[in-house]
Amino acid sequence: MLDQNVAVIATFIFYLAMMMGIGYWAYRKTVNSSDYFLGGRQLGPWPTAISAGASDMSGWLLLGLPGYALVAGYGSFWLAGGLLVGSWLNWLICSKRLRTYTIVTNDSLTLPDYFARRFEDKSKLLQTISAFFILLFFLFYTSAGLVAGGKLFQTVFDLDYKIAVIIGTVCVVSYTLFGGFLAVSWTDLVQGLLMSAALITVPLIAMDGSLGDLTASLAEKNPELLSAFTNTDGTPVTVIGVISLVAWGLGYFGQPHILARFQAASSNKDLTTARRISVIWTALSIVGAILVGLVGIGFVDNNLGGVLEDSETIFMLLVNSVFHPVVAGILLAAILAAIMSTADSQLLVSSSALAEDFYKQHINPEASSEKVVLAGRLGVVALSLIALFLAFSPDSSVLGLVSYAWAGFGAAFGPVIVLSLFWSRMSRAGALAGILVGGVTIVVWKQLTGGWFDVYEIVPGIVFATIAIVTTSLLSNGPSDTMLAKHQEMKDKLAVL
Repeated sequence: MLDQNVAVIATFIFYLAMMMGIGYWAYRKTVNSSDYFLGGRQLGPWPTAISAGASDMSGWLLLGLPGYALVAGYGSFWLAGGLLVGSWLNWLICSKRLRTYTIVTNDSLTLPDYFARRFEDKSKLLQTISAFFILLFFLFYTSAGLVAGGKLFQTVFDLDYKIAVIIGTVCVVSYTLFGGFLAVSWTDLVQGLLMSAALITVPLIAMDGSLGDLTASLAEKNPELLSAFTNTDGTPVTVIGVISLVAWGLGYFGQPHILARFQAASSNKDLTTARRISVIWTALSIVGAILVGLVGIGFVDNNLGGVLEDSETIFMLLVNSVFHPVVAGILLAAILAAIMSTADSQLLVSSSALAEDFYKQHINPEASSEKVVLAGRLGVVALSLIALFLAFSPDSSVLGLVSYAWAGFGAAFGPVIVLSLFWSRMSRAGALAGILVGGVTIVVWKQLTGGWFDVYEIVPGIVFATIAIVTTSLLSNGPSDTMLAKHQEMKDKLAVL
């Protein structure tokens, strides 16, 4: 049998070479800023669907979610249900309207750019503040991906954690830097398919296809693991606990890296097909991730004496123990795929905020498309270095970092996006109030504990942001005739594009 490390290294090298090949192909096709940041709006349904899911799920799908299921048992299905419903509603409610509205508003490439043109923000304040929150929360989100990469290389190759994080960062930055959105989307397609295949295969092989044996194993370990309505210590699940888990689904409406896929689709008709593909992919992947955690409970008991220092490494441990080194190398590459598929998207959206919403708006308004792309590429490098610094703590939790960033985007942008697409009376002041109140609520609520302060911060963030938008819009001057005309044009074009 081949030495496991040699087999895994060979697999990783082949996988990375394939991703770099896609990056080079995309580089040859990237001509202007529209190509670099949105792929020229030419994505078909498959890359649109799978890249949206892959960029959403990230390393936490193979590390954080299985780790949570390992600890919580069937209680993890609350989180899974919230995510699946939230993903479906985001496609249903936002995808076609957002794509159409960003085209109507003079081909807006970024969310801050869309906000500025949608609300005729001549001061650029709305665009600047929204870009600031994108950079703030994406630093934590990207750091989560780099932490996941560090855990992968540390566990598989027994590397020093910091060296492992640096290797993962170089992998992601390399093809994102040159290929832009096309590279990110097409590599996400490959990576997303690999992720779902791994998540379905690993638990089925590990439990030998027997759900009965899995149920018996959980019952023997702790009967409370088989109930979604009790905690593992037998106490009832609280209302706050259920709301906090289900509320993860609310975050989808404000995630810039997911919304960018809607903007990049080649047609609204393709978005209907993409929605069906994406929801099926998401359902299979989430169920597979939870099964990995549930199967891992018995594995930890039988092989590790019931003790696992880091629950987020359970997928890697299962793969190493069940599969031949060559197969294990392929499956472990799925973790790298998950990490890369999200970190690249986050870096790209962040760099677009730097290039389009800071550099072009405040530093060089007359910048050519080539200079904007260069600024975006430099932004990728700068942001990755900051995220790398934040990821250097080996005690960082992938799920913890993701939950904070997810809540930040969901509250700061979710209500603004949804209301801007449906409510013509919404004003610039209302949008600004919503972004500020939503973003600040997340930062403040995170520091509070006890009672209702223990609810996941995305809930109060969205509630307060929505109230701020509606109240401020009704108290401020109504929309101009131009804004009303654009809103009507968006509705008229929905059936055409």
